[in-house]
Amino acid sequence: MRSEYYEGCCFPSTFFLKFYSVCLKNHQIGLFLHFHRPSTDRIYAQFGVICSGFISKKESAGMRQIVLDTETTGLDPARGHRIIEIGAVELIGRKLTGNTFHVYINPQRVVEQEAIEVHGITNEFLQDKPVFAQVAEEFLEFIKGGELVIHNAAFDVGFMDHEFRLLRNGTGATRDYCQVLDTLMLAREMRPGQKNNLDALCRAYGIDNSNRTFHGALLDAELLADVYLAMTGGQTKLELATQKKSHQHNGQMVDWSRVADKPALRVIKASAAEEQAHQERLKLIDAPLWQEQQ
Repeated sequence: MRSEYYEGCCFPSTFFLKFYSVCLKNHQIGLFLHFHRPSTDRIYAQFGVICSGFISKKESAGMRQIVLDTETTGLDPARGHRIIEIGAVELIGRKLTGNTFHVYINPQRVVEQEAIEVHGITNEFLQDKPVFAQVAEEFLEFIKGGELVIHNAAFDVGFMDHEFRLLRNGTGATRDYCQVLDTLMLAREMRPGQKNNLDALCRAYGIDNSNRTFHGALLDAELLADVYLAMTGGQTKLELATQKKSHQHNGQMVDWSRVADKPALRVIKASAAEEQAHQERLKLIDAPLWQEQQ
């Protein structure tokens, strides 16, 4: 199938999301979809991915995605807050590769007490850690060319762009290196009116987060990877996932585990009436791409 890419397209978001899920679950259509809706234009504009695009099945099979999370000194980079922890895991073709990036960072400022209560990372712990400038090159090499998968991406990307600006070396912005997929936006489309924070999504998709007493960037990235795969159709074989893993948080080892023998995702097939309505709807599309291949 020919790979086509359309910028600036605007279609009903519900249709795109359902189509996206069907493509990933059935692998019959051979399309991978990035969607947008007008209400999210402002957020996506911050990292330059306002577009709807079609990517061929062959391309999506080898797609490199980086599931990423950060912890910070506070909520707003405009008030001088900085990143203190970055955690990221790599997916290729929707499979965990075992490659990770994890670093604690000296923010060169005080961590607010409210933030410490969330992630448990203290000022004392960060005193001997590298500053962002010392890890920036390695971090960029890890994420470059991939698609970042982030929960509430505007927050993390805003902080990343702030750190890049502070380098004052022409590094540029996140959008210069990566595309970005916001799983919070995805979850809100799939689960309207429900809680869609990471803990709620872990509960909804049967992912064990019992050891998440504090927010930690690497642990949260690993949990988000499981959530993302479950939300978008699951994974037939989690080849690199052991039943028990260890993660260092604030200098201490924390054990966590994935749920073994997860139940298979329920597949709901279209009824005959729905299939007929779908075919009638397709007749309204002028010169669809799939007919060009017939």
